[in-house]
Amino acid sequence: MIHLINVTKTFEPKTVALKNINLHIEPGEFISIVGQSGSGKTTIARLLIAEIRPDKGKIVVGGWNITGIKHRQIPLLRRQIGVVFQDFKLLPKKTVFENVAFALQVSGVPKSRINKIVPQVLKIVDLGDKLNRYPQQLSGGEKQRVAIARALIHRPKILLADEPTGNLDAINSKEIIDLLLKINEFGTTVVLVSHDKEIVNGLKKRVVTLENGEISQDQKVGKYVI
Repeated sequence: MIHLINVTKTFEPKTVALKNINLHIEPGEFISIVGQSGSGKTTIARLLIAEIRPDKGKIVVGGWNITGIKHRQIPLLRRQIGVVFQDFKLLPKKTVFENVAFALQVSGVPKSRINKIVPQVLKIVDLGDKLNRYPQQLSGGEKQRVAIARALIHRPKILLADEPTGNLDAINSKEIIDLLLKINEFGTTVVLVSHDKEIVNGLKKRVVTLENGEISQDQKVGKYVI
């Protein structure tokens, strides 16, 4: 599903974020990418959605070599990779329904189909009864569930969650992780970028540890060992 082959990324002035990274993620896998601040975790996430490009190496997502992806092709890539961020990135003047629907509207999906799909996806994240609420009327956990619903709206093969529990308390964090596990059970590949030791250790899933831009450990059933 995802291949990073000898990937190197450097930022000015001469900061090596990733150095000769080789990483293979299977379809349907749940993988945590962990490491201290500056280890290269977020750089991998940004490379996967083509926000930045590698200096060297190759990146393949779902059989598609995105290393030199054209700008006009990036929206198509991002329909295959749903992304969830730490800070939710919701539109404050739009309702829950409108926030999720917006991802379809910009793709030209007919209104009739939007009205059918959005409630279905919001039901998956247990927000079917809050369609008409605004972000300021939601808890942090509910906001993150809206963000996950938006990420799922194109039925992506991959869900990339970059520190999705960073702004949440322990109870809401557990609910979000349980939801990611549920999505993974549907067959979606989940890539979790996290610094939360307790969450990563509780998953008992594959853990890839980054240190100074290199993979220091890759454990099939791993723990956060930094």
